[in-house]
Amino acid sequence: MTAEQHFRIHHLVEGHSIKNPGAIAIVDTDDKAYTYAQFQAAIDVAASILQEYGTRSGDRVILAAENCLVTAAFIFAASSIAAYAIPVNARMTAKEMSLVVEHATPRITLYTTGVSDDAARHAATAQATNHETDFGRFAIAVTAPSSPTLVEAEGTAVILYTTGTTGAPKGVMLTHANLYFAAQASARLRDIAPGDRVYGVLPLTHVFGLASVLMASSYAGASVQLEVRFKPDRVHAALMNGVTVFPAVPQMHALVMQYVSSQGVARLENSSLRYVSSGAAPLDPAWKRKAEAFYGLALQNGYGMTESTAGICATKNPIGTADTSVGPALPGIDIRLDLAIGSAGNTDTGEILARGPQVMKGYFKSPQETARVIDADGWLRTGDLGKIDTQGNLHVVGRCKELIIRGGLNVYPPEVEAALNDHPDVVQSAVIGRRLDAGDEEILAFVQCVDPDALAPAALKDFVAKRLVSYKRPSRIIMCSELPAAATGKVLKQKLLSTFTRQLLEPSSEA
Repeated sequence: MTAEQHFRIHHLVEGHSIKNPGAIAIVDTDDKAYTYAQFQAAIDVAASILQEYGTRSGDRVILAAENCLVTAAFIFAASSIAAYAIPVNARMTAKEMSLVVEHATPRITLYTTGVSDDAARHAATAQATNHETDFGRFAIAVTAPSSPTLVEAEGTAVILYTTGTTGAPKGVMLTHANLYFAAQASARLRDIAPGDRVYGVLPLTHVFGLASVLMASSYAGASVQLEVRFKPDRVHAALMNGVTVFPAVPQMHALVMQYVSSQGVARLENSSLRYVSSGAAPLDPAWKRKAEAFYGLALQNGYGMTESTAGICATKNPIGTADTSVGPALPGIDIRLDLAIGSAGNTDTGEILARGPQVMKGYFKSPQETARVIDADGWLRTGDLGKIDTQGNLHVVGRCKELIIRGGLNVYPPEVEAALNDHPDVVQSAVIGRRLDAGDEEILAFVQCVDPDALAPAALKDFVAKRLVSYKRPSRIIMCSELPAAATGKVLKQKLLSTFTRQLLEPSSEA
């Protein structure tokens, strides 16, 4: 099947519910398995509920969610009535959630209260109505009057919100065709087939989990084992009991290895796992060798972003290769470098540009911002720096923008800085990322205070915790009376690490 004009993402599940109704589609967070026929029945019920609340074609539906069958069912249910699903992480603070709601103007907001205390907290604030169904508990609040946007033949399926470099929320519009292409590309890359079970701990509220796990598995007729949150013992149990495909981020792999080691076991043995991959962060060669020795499998790598519906490049290497690139472009995708925006002194390095069926439709309500990143020929500016070797493999070497990737999730410094600067004793702050051994990044915050001795880092961390979801909070806060700055007053972020070397080497006093 091709991504034809009238294809919608719910057709993926619908087709398998007819061809293979008894095949397992979802293993929910309570370990209960649902067939494709049962998954389709849940989607049908979810669609009826959306319509009962007055949701129409072109309306937006926010899902304040964590991974569970309810989240998956309502994503596909929105598609079936031509509404736009907007999955957002239920762990967002009230302020973060309100900014998305204000921008998206959804008809309803649904909260996955059955699996998430954070969703339940948001639902209580919104005075949402509770629902209990055969496939899970949730709550719904009517957020705004129905205000549908134009639904085109190949229109938007899902809107994923990113903070953006300015700190304001941006809604990435991914079409049905975008998601079909990503599902097909990911399934073929991993050779996913009926009978496979994909471990779904990557959040469905982010593009990696949505496209490379849920959509890819639904395309192939495989099953997804959903987890609300990452727990190393649960991962290990799943890998020993039927999971065959494990896509994750470096931090997750490191914690799984640490857990298994704590059990007195050196490596994963007698597992059902056949494919393991790492994404959303660079690979360290020594760490890659360690991971491959642990799994007994090649650790594949890849590169993508929300605006490219996850995948742009990916590897398909044999075990033991020294290659730490993100591989060549996926079939059907073009990449090139804009050498005019390269690193000084490096004539082979430039900004990575990508083009193909995976590039987003644009930013919701932001045509000017869309035009800034997608040119007239369809090239998407990634904001990342890279070089392409003689084998056609892409090596990501840095960023044009200040994006930090922590635990596979995007963190934009302006948003963290805004939260820090809210404190009355803070003059200004500067936030950067620092790479860790496993390829993840920690968030370092350098804070200029009125009186550095009067404000403890632990107190400032508590202050920020009320304004930012956990993965966006600084790993370390360095208090100071002055930040390195140019004559214009602009903070020189490239000098932060060298200026505060001594403080960074000292043991942290933060509680």
